[in-house]
Formats: sequence, C-alpha cells, structure tokens
Amino acid sequence: MSKVLQNFLETNLAGLREHGLYNEIDTVEGPNGPVIKIQGKDLINLSSNNYLGLATDEDLKQLAIEATKKYGVGAGAVRTINGTLDIHIKLEKKLAEFKGTEAAIAYQSGFNCNMAAISAVMNKKDAILSDELNHASIIDGCRLSGAKIIRVKHQDMDDLRAKAKEATESGLYEKVMYITDGVFSMDGNIANLPEVVEIAKEYDLITYVDDAHGSGVTGLGKGTVKHFGLEKEIDFQIGTLSKAIGVVGGYVAGTQELIDWLKVRSRPFLFSTSLPAGDVAAIMGALDKISSSTELHDKLWENGNYLKEGLKKLGFDIGRSETPITPCIIGEEKLTQQFSKRLAEEGVYAKSIVFPTVPQGTGRVRNMPTAAHTKEMLDEALAIYEKVGKELGVIS
Repeated sequence: MSKVLQNFLETNLAGLREHGLYNEIDTVEGPNGPVIKIQGKDLINLSSNNYLGLATDEDLKQLAIEATKKYGVGAGAVRTINGTLDIHIKLEKKLAEFKGTEAAIAYQSGFNCNMAAISAVMNKKDAILSDELNHASIIDGCRLSGAKIIRVKHQDMDDLRAKAKEATESGLYEKVMYITDGVFSMDGNIANLPEVVEIAKEYDLITYVDDAHGSGVTGLGKGTVKHFGLEKEIDFQIGTLSKAIGVVGGYVAGTQELIDWLKVRSRPFLFSTSLPAGDVAAIMGALDKISSSTELHDKLWENGNYLKEGLKKLGFDIGRSETPITPCIIGEEKLTQQFSKRLAEEGVYAKSIVFPTVPQGTGRVRNMPTAAHTKEMLDEALAIYEKVGKELGVIS
C-alpha cells in the first residue's frame, strides 16, 4: 500500500473512532424481520426499513422463484440493448398506475434514481433549491448535474419563497428546480407539499419529491404526493423499491415525455444492467398487496403510534415525527453510540445515527416499528428503553 494512502487511512479512521463517528457494521444471521439474530443473539429489530414486513413475505418469495425459473437470475444486458424484458414493461405500467402518473421508469436503486434523474434534466446553466436535510443521494445527484445548488432552510417556506424569487428573477439560470424528501428519514416529518406547489407555480419551479420513505407508508400506501392529492402538480415523483416495497430498486414517475427523456439521457439507465426478473416479480406482487388492502399500512401506523406514545411517556425526546419513524434524540455522539450498544446488550437493535448522517450534536437512535411487530415485542422494547435510559441518565 502507498505510504500516503496508509497514513491517510490510519489517521482518519483513528479520528472517527476517537470522536464516536466510526460506524460498526453488524452482520444479520438470517432474514431481516421483526426479530433478527446477530452474533447468535435474538434482538427486537427497530432499525429496519422493511416497513410493511414484505421483505420476508412468503407470497413474494414464491413469485420471485417462479420468475427466476422463467427468466433466469439476471437480465443479461442494459435496458437500451436487450435487457428490457417484458416483465420490466409490466412493472413500469404498474408503477405509473400506483403513483397516479402517465408513465414511470425503473432503476437499480433509489440512489440511482437521484443520480439519474437530476443530472438528466439539470445542468450548469440551472439552479437547484434543495432542502438542507435532503438525503445524501439527492445531494450527490445535484452535484453531478453541475447546477448551482442553493440550500433552503429545512421546511422553511418563507426561505424557499425568498430564494425562489431571487433565483428566478436573477436572470442567471435557464431552469430552477426545488427538491425535497417527501418524508425525512431521520426525523419522520412530512414535507409541506401544498405550499411547495403554490410557490412553484408562482415562480415556475420544477418540482421534485423523493418519496423513498413515503411510498407504502403515507397516502394509504400510495405516498406523500397522493397524501396531499398532488399527483398532477409534482413533476418528478421518486421512490425506492427496497423499503416498504421490500425488494430492491427505485423508480421515477411523471409525464410520458419526462420518462421518454430519462430513457435516452439518464446514465444509470443507459449504462447499468437491468433489475433481475425475480426482483421485478416480487415488486409487482408487493404493489398489488399495497393497492388491494390497507391492512399492512394500518398495522404499521398502529405500531408506530404505540411505540411513539410509549417513548414519549418515558421522557425521551422523539423530535417532530409525523410518521412511524421515531427518533430518540440523545445528542452527544459517544453517548448515542453507548446508548445503542446497551440497548443491544439488553435485547433491542436500534442503530445509532450520528454525524454526518445527522447534524453534529443531534445523535439519535432511529426506531422503525414495522407491520410485522407484535405489541408484546414493542412492550419488551419499551421496558428495555426505560432501563437503559435511566441507567445512562438520558431520562430521569
């Protein structure tokens, strides 16, 4: 190894560990369900994004097996050569119907969607207004586009209006886009889309909503844009297929013209092999389940509200969450990691989230009850939270 590289790695890894910012990666032995096994120990799992429990659904497993037998384990090429299988077209039609748009395009991940869609439309002649707490994939997608990035204070509509006015009236940019998460994954709050749309109409902004944590969760499962009835007002609806949907991949939904453009200009679509058919079949099965019944959605929210109320009564700071995502904000990074470690020792897996994922000094454990959790599991988790919280002085 180069001495320069070795010095860089040793110095910086030591610095991360010293400040409580080094993330230890745990290995799950078996499926990612409401209870997981790590190092031979069963833990109540409150860190999964498997919101509806569909990642381990038996029906979806069977669909994946049958499609794999028919199509094989891989698509064999990028979409633009001969990697577009008939099952991909069926998926995209189903996604458009699910999101209430004219068309949709599927990608290999939600991260890929933001790398693809932003840079396919925005360039160095443009500006992007971006909520300061947007996901890392949005930030990277904005950087890749070369557009001027203008940070907007989190959920501050006055700041958005002022910056939209300044950007559009400056004459410096050909296009101006506003990007926001639909549901903010570390806080659980929902974007103020009605006011976003109002401002966008006033200043002719392109609107872009990444609903990775809203699809399957808000709008009776159809997402945050549907929650507000704004399917015809938002230009880009982005989502992942790996969280509530339970599989892997991502999508962009919008007008037919937008999707046609992305198919010829978005680089992850052009240069990366398509989703395997087994995954596609499982995704379509998940969409059918979500569209035909709200049972899983309702159970998710019931469990989310139950855990949220329990943690609040114990005295934990759960922030401003409006969804089942429930942070316990601890603050100092080392204490946050210690808190998470003690929870695991007692039987609850709730991963510590620290800088740079969240702002420095706002370390937290992010709790994500799912539709698959039982009340007994949540009661046991709350008892452990109380014990560890008092032990470490987080609650009195």
